[in-house]
Amino acid sequence: MSVDARLLAPVEAFLPCVTPEAWVNEALQPQHEATLLIDHANCEKKAAATALSLMHRYVEQAGLLDKMSRLAREELRHFEQVLRLMRSRDIVYAPLSASRYAQGLHKGVRKQEPGRLVDTLIVGALIEARSCERFARLAPSLAPELQDFYQSLLKSEARHFNDYLTLARPLCDAQTFDQRLTYFRGLEADLIQSPDTEFRFHSGPPEAVKD
Repeated sequence: MSVDARLLAPVEAFLPCVTPEAWVNEALQPQHEATLLIDHANCEKKAAATALSLMHRYVEQAGLLDKMSRLAREELRHFEQVLRLMRSRDIVYAPLSASRYAQGLHKGVRKQEPGRLVDTLIVGALIEARSCERFARLAPSLAPELQDFYQSLLKSEARHFNDYLTLARPLCDAQTFDQRLTYFRGLEADLIQSPDTEFRFHSGPPEAVKD
């Protein structure tokens, strides 16, 4: 099954870089299947939690409430689907430490409004876009069941990244938006391209083993 290039084109144009081949090769190693699925489940759960948190914090934002409500439902449905895949493979949903990725992006979020909301939405867009890109990179090399599942996620993840950007743009002038987007794209590129000490769904390439 081939990945829809038209669907991926805006995602790839938005992201500052492609996922390094070293990460893809590492992710396809059989010993990482459990970690990949557990971390994927965690990512879906966190995405739903983020959407709900935004709904609680910004009750006056009607457009945000509509989009985040739908996003939270979709992310929880994806979470349930990942759990079913894990059970079919006898993978126990065990605790797993978070990667540096999301935390590294959120460190750049401003504390005062409306900058805080603008930055949070931009970060959300980058996370969703990167997830979409990684699903597309992995899917062709996975077993049929996982391949079909990851392919099925591409459309919703691509829509989610656009939803975040649609909400962020009207909150500031175009110059400020472009400056903040450029700033976070720089953070994201460093997190994706620099060596990482542990494998996770959003980690960087594996750190070289020293002799």
